[in-house]
Amino acid sequence: MLIPSSRPPSPHKPRWRHAVNIRRFTLRALATGLVTGAVIGFFRLACVEINGWIVSCLRSDFFNGPLSMALLLAVPALLAALSWLLLRHEPLCSGSGVPQTELALRGEISMRWGRVLWTKFLGTLISLSGGLSVGRAGPSIQMGAAAGLGVSRLWPGNGKTVGRCLAGGAAAGLAAAFGAPVAGLCFAIEEMQISSSPAMLLFIAVAAFSSLFAIDALFHFGYVFPFTALSALMWRQWWIVPVVGGIAGMFGVFYNSALIRGTLLLDRVRFLPRTARVSAPFFMSALLLCLYPQALVGFGPDALVLERLPMPLMSLLALLCVKVFFSCASFASGVSGGLIMPILLTGAIGGTLLATILFRLGAVAADQSATILVLSMAGLFSATVRAPLTATALLAETTGALVNIPAIFFTACMAAATANRFHSPPVFRSLRLRLRNALQHGRTSAIG
Repeated sequence: MLIPSSRPPSPHKPRWRHAVNIRRFTLRALATGLVTGAVIGFFRLACVEINGWIVSCLRSDFFNGPLSMALLLAVPALLAALSWLLLRHEPLCSGSGVPQTELALRGEISMRWGRVLWTKFLGTLISLSGGLSVGRAGPSIQMGAAAGLGVSRLWPGNGKTVGRCLAGGAAAGLAAAFGAPVAGLCFAIEEMQISSSPAMLLFIAVAAFSSLFAIDALFHFGYVFPFTALSALMWRQWWIVPVVGGIAGMFGVFYNSALIRGTLLLDRVRFLPRTARVSAPFFMSALLLCLYPQALVGFGPDALVLERLPMPLMSLLALLCVKVFFSCASFASGVSGGLIMPILLTGAIGGTLLATILFRLGAVAADQSATILVLSMAGLFSATVRAPLTATALLAETTGALVNIPAIFFTACMAAATANRFHSPPVFRSLRLRLRNALQHGRTSAIG
């Protein structure tokens, strides 16, 4: 006779099934981060090598010969044609890639991961090689999301599994682009508004940090902005923080307005063929190479050069105006390329302008100029994207300025509050609405 057990049957799975699920969960997150890190690391390496070779060729005597003018016309035309062919083949590879990733996370669009991955890779490489004022961070986010989708196909799973791989790949893409895993996690929470469930956050964190491991182990990239001196502000200098934050916030309002209005204006121009729209920034880059090469990456001052004070105010103001115009024109064309790096470089130019003024007034020392640059970069990023936590983590991780985290955070918050005060929508939200409207009306030429 069997005596019935007084213990009710356990509704939970056996322990071995829990172990299998945890192992699969961890392997998916690690694979997502490692694959994304390898892809973005190779992409960064290709950008550095190709652009370095192009700059060395342009500075050599070869382009001073009789064929120089012909090459200045032929090369932009070829790059524009290749960019147009890629956009025609895969419209989702245009623009920064962040709005496309966000809509894919919401289930509003489907992403063919393999097709998006290689077209975004080549398209952004072409844009950067052509001297356009675009960045690699947004494309890295989309390529990371595509890589995450590819990894999700290795294990059978439900929609929750696919969503984790997609979100983890996007965060790992930003982490690999800047070597900033905490910024990738913050971006997923602040901007992409990922579910804050413990499982999702853990998956994203593992993917982001494993992508950093791949970057460090395979490619040995250092800090993106290795400034020489990043002296902290003294307490009596903290009045500079709200000043920089307020100015960066107002400038972010102008930057967003110029970028979105210019892009929407070109969307409404029906008589302009897409080939002309895509070609315009490439020929503009060639014109700048002849007339004002300081506005082009590799020829003009980068953030590390801008650290050195003093600099002529009028030269900085001219560089700032040309940089903003060229960045807006490059993005509005619809080519593949991101916004974050141009925003950071524009913030660095504006920060140099402020640092020069403060230095001449005796408010800061020469070794604090880079600190003002970092505050301005964080402020402009926070004002445009509206993500102060991401801005703080990004600038702290890319510069190593951990001592300046409080000042960076308060500057980012002040800039975001200022932009909110002027009712300026975040840039990626505006671009996401534009993309949604374009898809609803079947206008693939406006996707970006």
